Amino acid sequence: MFHVYTQKKGAELTKTLVNDFSDLEEAFACAEKSIEGKSDLKYIIEETSGHFNSYGELLADVVAESD
Repeated sequence: MFHVYTQKKGAELTKTLVNDFSDLEEAFACAEKSIEGKSDLKYIIEETSGHFNSYGELLADVVAESD
């Protein structure tokens, strides 16, 4: 599962979930569209495997991040 987030540049602790996708290409298309025309935002695409850490938090790996 791929999760698309937007985040204000320079704000490392906050991000907003845009949508979830099972296809990476769809996730990239959504990510690009979500920041289109908004120079103060960047996107982050994370992949989750369904595994959790000892605190009950879902483990995710960053697949892509815009500049």
